[in-house]
Amino acid sequence: MYRNDKVIRRYSEPFKLKILAELTIGKHTKSELCKLYAIAPTTVNVWIKKYNRKDLMNTRVKVETKDEISRIKGLQKEIEQLKKLLLKKDLDAMVLDSYLEVAAEDLGYKSVIELKKKLNIKP
Repeated sequence: MYRNDKVIRRYSEPFKLKILAELTIGKHTKSELCKLYAIAPTTVNVWIKKYNRKDLMNTRVKVETKDEISRIKGLQKEIEQLKKLLLKKDLDAMVLDSYLEVAAEDLGYKSVIELKKKLNIKP
């Protein structure tokens, strides 16, 4: 089985599935697995297509138009604003919980939950 002085290898189905399973786990990258098992990266790509595992294929999205670029920048700004709002909300909740702990202790309640029930605040 030689073609232009190269050995043509045949791999068993379980071996192919084992490589794809290891790739799925993410312990090794595709190139690391190829070096480890002496497999060509194109061969692994063929297996990915054969077993319809497109989630394992390294795909890239190319953005070319100015509209797409400006839209992505706008979405990134929106994400940052939402992160800040979420952080503020979390901090406000922490401050409220701290106030309630101090108030519960000062007013003689056994727990913050007991105080929240008294004040009709959702736990």
